[in-house]
Amino acid sequence: MEAARLADPRICFVTNNTAAANNAADRLRARYGSCEVDEADLVVALGGDGLMLQTLHRVMGRSVPTYGMNFGSVGFLMNEFSEDGLEQRLAQAQRTHIYPLSMTVLDACGRTQSALAINEVSLFRSTYQAAKLQILVDDAVRLDELICDGALLATPAGSTAYNLSAHGPILPIEAELLALTPISPFRPRRWRGAILSNRATVKFITREADKRPVSAVADNVEFQNVREVTVSEDRTHRVTLLFDPGTSLEERVLSEQFRF
Repeated sequence: MEAARLADPRICFVTNNTAAANNAADRLRARYGSCEVDEADLVVALGGDGLMLQTLHRVMGRSVPTYGMNFGSVGFLMNEFSEDGLEQRLAQAQRTHIYPLSMTVLDACGRTQSALAINEVSLFRSTYQAAKLQILVDDAVRLDELICDGALLATPAGSTAYNLSAHGPILPIEAELLALTPISPFRPRRWRGAILSNRATVKFITREADKRPVSAVADNVEFQNVREVTVSEDRTHRVTLLFDPGTSLEERVLSEQFRF
């Protein structure tokens, strides 16, 4: 049964609901067949990186590979669109496995909530006043007070996204590392972050939280008025991205380091 699925996979097509992507998906469904996400052996996402992240969260834990075709703006996680030869492209695609970050927050009401992040966990000031954060790594205080707009912890896959825009380092996709990056630091002004082991547990504690409220975001899941945020890599979940030969995520991350 498994061999038959690999030879003739059941494909689910999802889109970002733009007219162009929806029309392309209709043509692909007519040509290659289609099924629901819960029945799929492979998912083909037609959109941008935002849709790819949403799709990966939908299939996380089910070991369903996802192949993206770009109908968005950046498309860093996507392949070029073509209606022809899709089954051959899927069969020849290179696989990249990504482990997410697990975020657990304690909010002002004493509630504990959790979410997973494929790209990064971010903390942001919620008002005009700067946030004050204490940062612990494996229960040791590494930065007693960071006054900033926020901070983030990024996976290698997410290191080329918001982390890069915040002047954080690009991490090789296979590196067992995480990027801890401040967002517009005011004090200490020259602190540019840290590169940590992927086995590290990072805790952010908000100071003067009533006066300086902070929100925490795991990809697209946001919690308001957080008091503590604990983040670590979650090896119990995994997602698989598919890329055309020669355009793997490893290659894209490496190439990004030589852009001007």
